[in-house]
Amino acid sequence: MDFYLTALLQGLCFSGIALGIYISMKIFNIPDITTDGSYTLGGVVTAILLTRHLPGYLILPAVIFAGGIAGAITGLIHTKLKINPLLAGILVMTALYSINLTLMARSNLPLIGTSSIFTLLQILSNPNQNTFWILSLFVLGITLLIGYLLKTDFGIAMRATGNSESMIRALGVNTDRMKIIGLALANALTAVSGYLITQLQGFADINMGIGIVIVGLGSVIIAETLIGWLHITSVWLSLVLVLGGAVIFQMVLAFTLNIGVDANLLKLVTAVFVLVIVSLPRLNRIKD
Repeated sequence: MDFYLTALLQGLCFSGIALGIYISMKIFNIPDITTDGSYTLGGVVTAILLTRHLPGYLILPAVIFAGGIAGAITGLIHTKLKINPLLAGILVMTALYSINLTLMARSNLPLIGTSSIFTLLQILSNPNQNTFWILSLFVLGITLLIGYLLKTDFGIAMRATGNSESMIRALGVNTDRMKIIGLALANALTAVSGYLITQLQGFADINMGIGIVIVGLGSVIIAETLIGWLHITSVWLSLVLVLGGAVIFQMVLAFTLNIGVDANLLKLVTAVFVLVIVSLPRLNRIKD
């Protein structure tokens, strides 16, 4: 059961990545690889500020700001320099590796003797249950904010930019600005995942973000498959399924480890699982 409890907690921590990938890839149709760097950046900023014993109400805004800046730079490179968004993301991600390493001044930064969001707030006496409820409330708050944003006129303009850029530009919307803001928002959410996972595991590591984009992508693909099967059009339900996809993804990995698969093969299992999920809609169309 420990595998599955850990998977549930990690799934909740990774919900920010899932929402970020949903915004960048599904709303704006931009494959943003900045995710790997901004996730680590969120963890690094969190670890540095916690070890310096800064108050929590300053740490989270700093993490959101750092992730947002990373995403905005990717957006600026793509929109103003007219560079392919995939390449722009790779460039920023590569630069962030050096920035993160410079900020930490080492490859790993443990949070020994520091408090965290999970110790400062005591909802229940059981540590695991306390962590679960704190994460649940945190994720609920983020989801409500994103859902509300996507239902506003600004959010509708964001979605329209991804669906039909030429049409929304003809209506006077600055699509470049929309993309920059969208990527900033997506990477701010990703950095929040780094903020949560660093406090959950008790350290920040320079390599913690390698391949993390596949976690968000897998979560969104699971959600997209369910949305297609259930014919869901509601923004709120779509966001809920994205969060569910993050948890399901981690549960599958936990099941894989629990049945005795070598941990060294976990990345391979992850890749195969994502491939299967991606292929399911296409296999169904072939049968039809």
